[in-house]
Amino acid sequence: MLDREVSDIDLDSIKGFGELLESYCNAGGFMAPKIGEAYKLMSEMFNGEYTVFISFPADLVATGLRGVFRKLVEAKLVDYVITTCGTWDHDIARTLDKYYVGNFYMDDVELHKKNIHRLGNVLVPRDSYGVAIENFMRPLLESIYKEGVRGISTYELSWRMGEQLKPDSILYWAHKNKVPIIVPGPYDGAVGYQIWLFQQFHKDFRLDLYRDEKLLSDAVFEARKTGAIIIGGGISKHHLLWWNQFRGGLDIAIQITTGVELDGSLTGARLSEAITWGKVRPTGKEVSIWGEASVIFPILVKAVLENLRR
Repeated sequence: MLDREVSDIDLDSIKGFGELLESYCNAGGFMAPKIGEAYKLMSEMFNGEYTVFISFPADLVATGLRGVFRKLVEAKLVDYVITTCGTWDHDIARTLDKYYVGNFYMDDVELHKKNIHRLGNVLVPRDSYGVAIENFMRPLLESIYKEGVRGISTYELSWRMGEQLKPDSILYWAHKNKVPIIVPGPYDGAVGYQIWLFQQFHKDFRLDLYRDEKLLSDAVFEARKTGAIIIGGGISKHHLLWWNQFRGGLDIAIQITTGVELDGSLTGARLSEAITWGKVRPTGKEVSIWGEASVIFPILVKAVLENLRR
């Protein structure tokens, strides 16, 4: 029990984010050792031996964390992205227009009068969201249909979106590097609604979710080792864990969440719980961090990128 002494963080001797997070391992600072451990595991995960999955909820794409996700896809450090429909929404909307910094305590009635949506402390002008997404998706779907396509997977649709977007988007780099972005709940958002509307007049057009699942099945069965970066919970987290159970579980898994496990939710469940379901290997390496991802994740990824450059 007493084999590791608590060490002070010596700011004078630390050079770079990597050394800072390494110092967290022995800092005894509650979540600090977990972040330090995640830094080591993520560095290992990116060494080329692992098929890497990342899952996250869409709200984070409305924040500056979008740039971190984009970097991971651009640098080909992740192989598969599993997320929610809102990631399509926010990535498209922010490429076409702007979101703004607000705060959690603004007058929501007044914002409604001014046609401004509030997402936490992010302000989304109504015309920057629904109208912009409709104007983007309608001609794209028409073009795909005119090519004779009657069934398309969510990852293929993501690539078609990326073809039309600028390099400041996640979808652009997913298309360019052929990194699949899989959306298991594709109708739950503005893009999904545009697809639904399109299908009212094109009854033979469908989302082919089987192709998404076939891709994930092939990925887990062909992988020598699998690693996961899981932010938040919900359908994205579950879908990532679900497929990895069929190969005996993940070899490495990192989770960042603000959920608590005491309500039995998947979002708050520790990754060690996933061992009981066969979704993380009993011999696997896992760490769960409780904290807000828009603060923690950029520092973690920056440290790992510094390490990779060295």
